[in-house]
Amino acid sequence: MKYDVKKKVRATTGAVIVKDGKVLLIKRGHEPFKDYWAIPGGHIDYGETAEQAIIREIKEETGLTFCPAFIGYVDELYPDINWHGEVLLFKGTVTGQEMIDNEEIVGIGWFDIDEAIKMKLAFNHEKSLEKYKEEETKCQKKK
Repeated sequence: MKYDVKKKVRATTGAVIVKDGKVLLIKRGHEPFKDYWAIPGGHIDYGETAEQAIIREIKEETGLTFCPAFIGYVDELYPDINWHGEVLLFKGTVTGQEMIDNEEIVGIGWFDIDEAIKMKLAFNHEKSLEKYKEEETKCQKKK
């Protein structure tokens, strides 16, 4: 594989938020992956930590306050749309009232996690959900 040092990798965040056995997904209102469901998250701004970024992104996209815990990363490689992202993945809990920002996000839904993994999600976010499930299984085995 040939690497292009002029192209930049984007550092992003994603959150797996599970409540009452359901995972929170947002419906994207813009490209790429317009009208696809996805886990909430987004870009890390200059000078911002990954944790600060995911808290901000959850608030902007859903209106919810997020308490994050880092669980790993997921590679996103899409040469056809000139995208290479490294997603820093968090899990956590939320408080507050859901509110859609109506700009980037056009819907919020809670889905059974196993059903969500079978869905065609933006950026292959089903891989992020699978990673979350793997981490949760590891934790349960340690108990």
